[in-house]
Amino acid sequence: MTDDCKECGGCQVNEEKVDQAKRRLLTSSTVSVAAAAAAIGVGAGFVDTASAATPEAETKYADPSKPGLPTADMEIDKSRTALVVVDPQIDFLSEKGVTWGVVGESVTEQQTVDNIEKLFAAAKEIDMPTFISPHYYYPHDHKWDFEGTLEKTMHSIRMFDRKSALNVENFEGSGADWMPQYKKYINDGKTVVCSPHKIYGPAQNDLNLQMRKRGIDKVILAGMSANLCVQAHLYEMLELGYEVAVVRDATAGAKVPEGDGYLAALINYRMVANGVWWTADAVNRMRASS
Repeated sequence: MTDDCKECGGCQVNEEKVDQAKRRLLTSSTVSVAAAAAAIGVGAGFVDTASAATPEAETKYADPSKPGLPTADMEIDKSRTALVVVDPQIDFLSEKGVTWGVVGESVTEQQTVDNIEKLFAAAKEIDMPTFISPHYYYPHDHKWDFEGTLEKTMHSIRMFDRKSALNVENFEGSGADWMPQYKKYINDGKTVVCSPHKIYGPAQNDLNLQMRKRGIDKVILAGMSANLCVQAHLYEMLELGYEVAVVRDATAGAKVPEGDGYLAALINYRMVANGVWWTADAVNRMRASS
């Protein structure tokens, strides 16, 4: 175990760790803690993310009234279609998570937590194959010789940390754990939890293998975060020959001085995905396919 691992208290989320991690993240992004708190309502009666969506967000991120590109779409064939959820974990989606200071506003606007659960529920209702592509870091991952900007950030705040691939001590309730409301869907004995991806995309995990072995070639994609892991999964799966529809309000992105990650992703989804759906539309399509 490294000195950093000792310092973080065994990779378990607690108030002191979360507060320190948020401050490091916000400082590294040149966002003050006060400004981020004001933006997402922390300290001002902020409550459950699922009930705090703003109607303004739908207008702000609305599709262009006169698109310049042709419209693409994907039809669900239940025998060939899967729900793939990327990083449905505490560090991304909970106020207790170490990234909440920069993703919380977007998660709240999009009702991301609630919308991901709606997709899980619909998939289980019709017995649609469901896959999780998680993100974990082990002590040896903190010994890399070089990192990109956000890799460096994730490592510095101990995001998704676990003691090892074979050790789940202190995993329960940590930032690497699933959001509590998703556990009944993920731990049902049917959902496939893939090996972890390490940076953004699934090139180094077994998501493609697991889906191909089940005859899947169409994907309904959701999870975190919009312009990073979800977008990277989208690109990789398109290159591998999958049809992919992204559920636009079942993801969210960081808002930092460098830009709005959710908006950046949405622009790219419109340009490359086989479909860009709202959660309600996705759920209706899933049910109609059964």
